[in-house]
Amino acid sequence: MEKHYYSLNDWAKEHYGYKLYKLALDGQMTCPNRDGSLGDKGCIFCSANGSGDFTNANLSITNQLQLAKDKIKNKANTNHFLLHTFNHLLIPMHPIDYLQKIFTEAINDPEVDILSIATRPDCIDNDILELLIQLNKYKPVWIELGLQTIHEDTAKYIRRGYDLSIYDDAISRLKKANISVITHMIVGLPGESRKQILETARYIGRTNTFGIKIQLLHILEGTDLLVDYEKGKFNAMQMDEYIDILIEILQVLPPTMVIHRITGDGPKSILKAPLWSGNKKKVLNTIRKRMDEVNLKQGSAIN
Repeated sequence: MEKHYYSLNDWAKEHYGYKLYKLALDGQMTCPNRDGSLGDKGCIFCSANGSGDFTNANLSITNQLQLAKDKIKNKANTNHFLLHTFNHLLIPMHPIDYLQKIFTEAINDPEVDILSIATRPDCIDNDILELLIQLNKYKPVWIELGLQTIHEDTAKYIRRGYDLSIYDDAISRLKKANISVITHMIVGLPGESRKQILETARYIGRTNTFGIKIQLLHILEGTDLLVDYEKGKFNAMQMDEYIDILIEILQVLPPTMVIHRITGDGPKSILKAPLWSGNKKKVLNTIRKRMDEVNLKQGSAIN
């Protein structure tokens, strides 16, 4: 099958010569949207575990790493990993020495090639930036920023808690520090039109971040988003609808931008909608088939 976009696997094989397998860890962190700094409910779509639904916070970093690696090694013959780490609710407002300890413990693992840290733009203060710079001298460090949308009305609805200018500033400072940035966007946010979704994609493209994670909106048990969904305030995306807009998004992104994700996973035990997204194999096969039909070329319609 013809390659339609520049995937993370493509990038890894070009730069390392092999596939990097992702690991997720939990650093027992919190978020300014939960610790009272900005609010105590989190973003409207976040479950009680934030983005840590696939991790185990009860173990040390070293033990989490070993268990995660063993699980992958049971399926694949590899000793090369991309550590997508500390994704339980993002970077905390923790003392810098705590962050240094857990990040260093993780990056010192000889099988970890890259450290990727999920966080918010408003959490990148000067102390954290300096720590990232020091870690990046040892092994590559990536920062994943949860932008989700550029539209302020939507940002207020989802309780993102920061203005677009904060994202712009974080991008600028991280790029100056030679830290690669992956930007997250969510497709299917309530009230957003196709035009608005593409505006977010184009904006991310213009910031020239290293990569992007495109995430279908998942409606999860225990979230305020589910309350609005059950009240009929918005509809969940259908698979054909999502694939159509995904293809348009890829077409407006720069061809050099690395596509780290094209749909995302919601924990099946708490996923309420859209239920079709739970069958990842079917979703990915349908996406590939549709891309073949339209002969998608990433970046072919940038404007």
